[in-house]
Amino acid sequence: MSAVSLTDIVKQFGDFTAVHRMSLDIAEGGFVTLLGPSGCGKTTTLRMIAGLLDPTEGEIAIKGKRVNEVPIHRRNLGLVFQNYALFPHKSVADNIAFGLKYRNVPRADRAAKVKEALDLVQLPHVADRYPRELSGGQQQRIALARAIVIEPDVLLLDEPLSALDANLREDMRVELKRIQHRIGVTTVFVTHDQSEALAMSDEIIVMSAGRVEQAGPPEAVYNTPASEFVARFLGASNVIEAQCTGLDGQEIAVENADLGKLVIPADRGPLVKAKGPVKLVIRAEKLALAEPGAADSATNFAAKVEAVDYQGQAARYFIRVGDLQLQAINMIDTSPHAEGADVSVGVRPRDCTVLPGSGE
Repeated sequence: MSAVSLTDIVKQFGDFTAVHRMSLDIAEGGFVTLLGPSGCGKTTTLRMIAGLLDPTEGEIAIKGKRVNEVPIHRRNLGLVFQNYALFPHKSVADNIAFGLKYRNVPRADRAAKVKEALDLVQLPHVADRYPRELSGGQQQRIALARAIVIEPDVLLLDEPLSALDANLREDMRVELKRIQHRIGVTTVFVTHDQSEALAMSDEIIVMSAGRVEQAGPPEAVYNTPASEFVARFLGASNVIEAQCTGLDGQEIAVENADLGKLVIPADRGPLVKAKGPVKLVIRAEKLALAEPGAADSATNFAAKVEAVDYQGQAARYFIRVGDLQLQAINMIDTSPHAEGADVSVGVRPRDCTVLPGSGE
């Protein structure tokens, strides 16, 4: 039985359709991320699961029970919002205990559960403080403690890390995943940050314009994008117009005027069914730059470095191959390749993905 099940969910606001016929099953104990740009429908979907919005059509079930008409306070859900929504006039302990008090948990039991929740988020010493006395990261942990102390069936997280600075955000995503693993609660996480989604998720649901573009484990979604949107949104990708000149169930032959011919394993383009226009997708980090003339078992072609975006341990290069401008992200050994330098670029066929062209 799925922890959360959405069946043909539609959400309309007047003439605008925010979510189009979305169906989704979230496994018990899983960490699932709804990922996409602003306005794609991910927060609307989360709010429908929470009971803050009613679907226009379709069915929502939690633990196998339809909840369309069940109000939010009877769904046994934990929620953490972007702004944490802590009560400024209540102590940390009273903030965490709020849901327990509402559920008529005895005072002595509330105190024990609050202590356990504070220990879990590694803040046992702040029970008597007020939210204004805490850092942003501490407030985020308290909001999480308040959400999990009620032992929810599902934990819903709506961009809870977006208000934190970059370093703290990275620390907190590790901490969130640690806590989720420890308590085993089914978690639905909303973000527009691809690095958060890749680092934390058991499954990623990539959304665009109210529709699911692709769903699957992070490695599968990243390495084998099912659409040009996913390829461009998740990571830095080169999407190149090409022609499929042959396919036999084992390999796909692809040609581009500037790159020449590449023979790619058929499982890297399972959606391509016929010869004709295709999109060749190569992740930026899969293009390996070397000195001119260097060659290995990969397909190699000559290029010129047009610009360098130095990133410390790595560099992002903008390179010119004929009429193509491509991106390549490489780790730096001693110093990056210089602007204007001639380089050899290598790519392995198994690191390419082939998508149907716009006409297919």
